[in-house]
Amino acid sequence: MTPPPPASGPAPRPDLTGLPGFTSQRVAVDDGVWLDVAVGGSGIPVVLLHGFPQTRLMWRHVAADLAATGHIVICPDLRGYGASAKPAETGPEVYAKRTMARDIVRLAAALGHDRFALAGHDRGALVAFRAALDHPEAVTRVALLDILPTLDMWDSLHGTSAAVGFHLYLLAQPPGLPEQLLAGNPDAFFGHFLDIWTQDRAALPHEVRAAYLSASAAAIPSITADYRATAGIDVTHDTADRDAGRTLPVPVTVLQQDWGAALGYDAEALWRAWAPDLRHRTVTCGHFMAEEEPGMVAEEIRGLLAR
Repeated sequence: MTPPPPASGPAPRPDLTGLPGFTSQRVAVDDGVWLDVAVGGSGIPVVLLHGFPQTRLMWRHVAADLAATGHIVICPDLRGYGASAKPAETGPEVYAKRTMARDIVRLAAALGHDRFALAGHDRGALVAFRAALDHPEAVTRVALLDILPTLDMWDSLHGTSAAVGFHLYLLAQPPGLPEQLLAGNPDAFFGHFLDIWTQDRAALPHEVRAAYLSASAAAIPSITADYRATAGIDVTHDTADRDAGRTLPVPVTVLQQDWGAALGYDAEALWRAWAPDLRHRTVTCGHFMAEEEPGMVAEEIRGLLAR
């Protein structure tokens, strides 16, 4: 069981990160670690977790939609990202998805929600996946956007086709080299993914793109630590669960692009091995679907909550 969450931080304040009508506050979730979180709406609690190279700003459209339709929406910046704390990488457990998932459970509890639904995109989806495995008493449903489970992700990358995931290997290198390389021109590195993973450039207006670049440049050590964990301790944790036959014990919705056609795997089959109660949908928009097709994403989350 997760220990009771530490006390919250300052009183709520108007959120200035692009979520009008939401309030923002810092909530302590671990020794010396807080999450900066925006909260809005009322009703059924839903926690939205962002991906790379982004912040909670990526949920601005979906969060407003859900908050207007009977949900209290909780949008944190993950540990190591955005306005949240960026603890030093003193060991692999600091940015293990198990640790980051525990952050989210403690955050929700501190805000008065012992049970909640989760939706995660990219890195946030890996955190949501781990939270649903480790905390079935808290997580009621989970939506996962454009990601594969960690073990399946690594297994799907082979030969020259693995070049599409070059950043996974670069960021997983031992501390020092990736940080130096990224610091040389962070806008070029992080901007590369914002550009090539987007089909509708209008979905990421200049001010939003600039916010992501600024936040990512300020978080290089913690971002690389997050990726190192996914090539190390996260593999250890997921392997133990797979060997034990553990699966996600809640309804699951997965939305993703058809990467399987390019890399030679059956995405729905891979997910069904982990999620017996699965709705899998292949989308035609780009990676940043919560910004390119926010209405579709919000509707899928509502559908998940109704299952």
